[in-house]
Amino acid sequence: MSSPFLPLLDQYDGPLYSALERLGPVLVPLSSLPTALPSTSYSVLIDTEEPVDPAKVTELLDNGADYVVASLPLSKELIGTLPAERLILLLDAGSVSAVSDKTRNGISGVLLKTNFVDIELVASISKFFVGCSIYVWPKTTIPSTSSIRELKKNNVTVVIPSSQLTLDNSSTEKLSVAEAFLAPLTSDRPDGLFPTVVTAHNFYGRSLGLVYSSRESITESIITGKGVYQSRKHGLWRKGETSGSVQDVVRITQDCDSDTLEFSVIQHGTGFCHLGTASCFGALTGLPALENTLKSRLESAPEGSYTRRLYSSPDMLRAKIMEEADELCQAETPEDIAFEAADLFYFALTKCVSQGVSLQDIERSLDAKAKRITRRPGNTKPQYVKPSVTNGTKPPATTAPPQPPKTEPDTRVKDPSAPIRMRTSDLSIVSTEERAALLRRPVLRSDEMISKVKPIVEDVRKRGDAALIELTAKFDKVQLNEVLIRPPFSPESMIIDDAVREAIDVAYANIRKFHLAQAEKSTLVVETMPGVVCSRFARAISRVGLYVPGGTAILPSTALMLGVPAQVAGCKEIVIATPPRPDGSISPEVMYVAKLVGASAILKAGGAQAISAMAYGTATVPKVDKIFGPGNQWVTAAKMLVQNDTDALVGIDMPAGPSEVLVIADSTANPAFVAADLLSQAEHGVDSQVVLVAVDLSSSLLAAIESEVDSQARALERVDIMRESIAKSIIVKVKTTEEALTFSNDYAPEHLIIHLADASGAVKSVENAGSVFVGAYSPESFGDYASGTNHTLPTNGYARQFSGVNTLSFQKHITSQEITQEGLRLLGPTVATLADCEGLGAHANAVRVRLRA
Repeated sequence: MSSPFLPLLDQYDGPLYSALERLGPVLVPLSSLPTALPSTSYSVLIDTEEPVDPAKVTELLDNGADYVVASLPLSKELIGTLPAERLILLLDAGSVSAVSDKTRNGISGVLLKTNFVDIELVASISKFFVGCSIYVWPKTTIPSTSSIRELKKNNVTVVIPSSQLTLDNSSTEKLSVAEAFLAPLTSDRPDGLFPTVVTAHNFYGRSLGLVYSSRESITESIITGKGVYQSRKHGLWRKGETSGSVQDVVRITQDCDSDTLEFSVIQHGTGFCHLGTASCFGALTGLPALENTLKSRLESAPEGSYTRRLYSSPDMLRAKIMEEADELCQAETPEDIAFEAADLFYFALTKCVSQGVSLQDIERSLDAKAKRITRRPGNTKPQYVKPSVTNGTKPPATTAPPQPPKTEPDTRVKDPSAPIRMRTSDLSIVSTEERAALLRRPVLRSDEMISKVKPIVEDVRKRGDAALIELTAKFDKVQLNEVLIRPPFSPESMIIDDAVREAIDVAYANIRKFHLAQAEKSTLVVETMPGVVCSRFARAISRVGLYVPGGTAILPSTALMLGVPAQVAGCKEIVIATPPRPDGSISPEVMYVAKLVGASAILKAGGAQAISAMAYGTATVPKVDKIFGPGNQWVTAAKMLVQNDTDALVGIDMPAGPSEVLVIADSTANPAFVAADLLSQAEHGVDSQVVLVAVDLSSSLLAAIESEVDSQARALERVDIMRESIAKSIIVKVKTTEEALTFSNDYAPEHLIIHLADASGAVKSVENAGSVFVGAYSPESFGDYASGTNHTLPTNGYARQFSGVNTLSFQKHITSQEITQEGLRLLGPTVATLADCEGLGAHANAVRVRLRA
């Protein structure tokens, strides 16, 4: 909510109606539609005892409503049909006990009907609806500005009928809209002004400038809909009053702390800046700049110019749009795709401008489509369907050079009867650009993910355990009383099948044996010259945090792979973080491993909130010095965020991306073994990266591998995941083993599996890989679970720079030097000379004082 209150449009008043729309979304009773349909974002209140057809509710959302507010009986009908984020529960404050867990999990908010504003009651009820947006509607009283302010502090939004609101600040019978909006606003400036960011509503929210607002200027903007600010030198400033560059205010928004404003405006005239430019931060770029140029040329392009010909000839413009669309479809490299897409945007926007359609109109259409619940099939029209085999100028689609794997699901693999197949490319015929595309992973939009996780990380940093409990309820749907478990762990929390216990014990022993051999216990001592002894010794990192995912699979193996080297290295505090199960407990397998590795605490949380808790610490969660472990993109982004925060002073093991395997196979390979290795990685997730490098394989052997992939996948439980990940995977055909290993080193896979006649001999040529599995009887599964090596490995090509997790990952190295009098005499003059050279006299003096003595 951008406004501290949500207006309920129960009575139409033109000027009041317009002012309310400028402050944010509005709530419209079902009985008022469609006559009172707002032009801004709106939601629908269904407060009637008459039965309502659920199909009617879906139609309301399809037609543009943000969400619906429905009674308890109707909400029960709608849960499972509507997304939770589109449904708000309408509830009398006394009926909270009638709400089941299923209902709570199927809604995103609750609107409480009360007789008057009771902040303590609302706060108490809010605890029952953890993770939900809370609204309160006092039916018998008009809320005061102080109650609006207090509710906002508690993240509660008050609903106020428009019949109780007025634009008249002097009214004693109704509440002033401006006063209601201003209620929570605070200023830390001596002059009481509010910093105000002005953005262009019609130019993708581009910042136009920074100004200041006063209570008086805000009130006038709300009422008039014009940009009015407070000049620190000249008083009230009505933008454009003398220059003509006026502003129409579309939206006035408070920030999260209610001490800063954003005015979203449509700027007229020469622009916002006094220098005559659109923005104080420079000229427009990208699509807004193109739109401005095309509008200008529509008005003034000279006869005979190319743009004038496009505007004058609809047939020519249509032909260019179709031509550029076709060229975009044929483009293969990222550079070509961007180039052709830019051309298509140019001609498409020319068409739009010629018909008076703006980028803002396009955005509105996109937003409207995004709100739809029902979807059209989206089938291709017959005239645009092309045969699967071309006229011979290009190879068939099955042998076309593949594009970089996409992270979104591929609609081509939805048919369960379709073969589960990889795409194929022949390295001997692809171009340099196409080979580069084969090596490329999906684009990891780190900046976007970090911006998404930052509020979560900051919330836990500021509010600690309370935030952890709320976020776990929101994301994991688990209500916790405590977030941390300390040893000794109860026997009932570690009850597991005997066979599983024995398997864990064997894996623990192997992993411990291998990692114990890696530990550095002796001190390295080197006398670099007589009397100068340099040393290096290892010390354990004192406090470590181990993240054990709990998404689509239980991963006690990850707890082993992280916990054992931490234990062997001698870390004093080992905190394991893992998402709780629906009942609030931790997987007993993970609990058992935690006992084996000597964990000092188990944090019952996942995602970015767990990373934040370990990085900064809370009242109960210990702060750690380094965080280890794989996770989804939220976990990865949070790890990247905290490692760059000097307040956290925390390191991480390595960057992470989707799991990946590269298998090299020649004519000696067993097709069933190769297929099984590919699928063991493909089942991790739909974004798993799977590559088969086929060394001079016959068509019959390649077909046998593909057949095994299809048949084995269909017999496995996670076939739906593999159907998507395999469809985005690639077979790379090469002529020689040398070519295969060169491609593998360029790819730098997380897991490398070698099915070659001389598999052991090939290892000497491996330069970049997380872990190598040598020969037909070395499946990746061994390294994942129990051979002894670690399965926390670099992905996304980082095997070029990073090692997998090992015992040394949990240690740091300290150097020392001890200089005797002889060493001082021999080396002192050299050190003093170098210090003088760098102009650091105190350094030289520290040596000469000793030499003189």
